[in-house]
Amino acid sequence: MSDDTTREAGADAVGGQGSKRVRADVRRNLDALLSAAAEIFATSGVDAPVRQITARAGVGAGTLYRHFPQRSDLIAAVFRHEVDACADAAESLAAQYGPAEALSQWLQRFTAFIAAKRGLSAALHSGDPAYDTLPAYFDQRFMPVLGGLIDAAVRAGEIRPGIDPEDLLTATRNLTLPAQEDEGGHTRRMVALLVDGLRYGAGGGTGAG
Repeated sequence: MSDDTTREAGADAVGGQGSKRVRADVRRNLDALLSAAAEIFATSGVDAPVRQITARAGVGAGTLYRHFPQRSDLIAAVFRHEVDACADAAESLAAQYGPAEALSQWLQRFTAFIAAKRGLSAALHSGDPAYDTLPAYFDQRFMPVLGGLIDAAVRAGEIRPGIDPEDLLTATRNLTLPAQEDEGGHTRRMVALLVDGLRYGAGGGTGAG
């Protein structure tokens, strides 16, 4: 298999396009690899030895290189995998909680994404063209999801109107401490205060949400 074909298969598997063509066992291996890599990168950086990642994932090095022949392929795939996991959580949270609480829970989930992303930051800002499409992917996945959560909470009269999704993401990101500095749960408390601020000036609801 050529490198281009391998990269396409890996991108399809983690990017949501064409993933139905991926066998269940391949999907499991990919998910295990990407979850393991995210954990290792967060604690040891993106230059961590491959053997650490494969050992945690329970697969061989050949499996990793078959899907991600270059380190940059793996890093970009981890980023997309983490973005997808965070964005996809919105639907289940909206089903479990009321609108404002679903928004609060998702913002807390977003802080976990930010903490994981910090392990990738040096690579993502390295100028490598392999990462050029990632900022757009971030916006394409997160802005509609957060916008939907905000709109539902506004319609329910649980938060005030006029909240820009990008502003809220930026504020949440700025409140997020690195995981190793947040043993006391500072980030969670600050995000809870942020959501309390969104409730100020809320109306009485404008209909079904």
